[in-house]
Amino acid sequence: MDVNIAPLRAWDDFFPGSDRFARPDFKDISKWNNRVVSNLLYYQTNYLVVAAMMISVVGFLSPFNMILGGIVVVLVFTGFVWAAHNKDVLRRMKKRYPTAFVMVVMLASYFLISMFGGVMVFVFGITFPLLLMFIHASLRLRNFKNKLENKMEGIGLKRTPMGIVLDALEQQEENITKITDYISKVKE
Repeated sequence: MDVNIAPLRAWDDFFPGSDRFARPDFKDISKWNNRVVSNLLYYQTNYLVVAAMMISVVGFLSPFNMILGGIVVVLVFTGFVWAAHNKDVLRRMKKRYPTAFVMVVMLASYFLISMFGGVMVFVFGITFPLLLMFIHASLRLRNFKNKLENKMEGIGLKRTPMGIVLDALEQQEENITKITDYISKVKE
């Protein structure tokens, strides 16, 4: 599997001003989910840089707890993804409610980490960067390049780290006919 790193988007595109941000339509969960997935794919390297800065600061202040927290989250996420692939009930829940699935992973991680006393490191080093990513991806309006990148990732023309994570959460588009419909709409 050939994995490509997405380019770093210009910071004025990533966080320009209030004209490119809007509240999502909470009544249309599918449209909101599409916006979040599209933005996660398009700005993934920017999100990685912001998260790495926050993780570095917290890791510098408490390296053992940060490493422990990271290992726990990765193991719990991997365990839940494995369980979801083997149990249909969990697979359907993960597909229909990806945010709830991530919340369950984070809560299970929180309880495991709380046994070791690294709760504040978990909150500021792991949960806060994820929350910022979700908020930005929810509020940032998509542009044409953003939608095109998402479609290319969806049909497998490009494989990126965020695409692999979204595949594990079963949030990638699976139907190529959706892509051909989109291309025909662009041509019109």
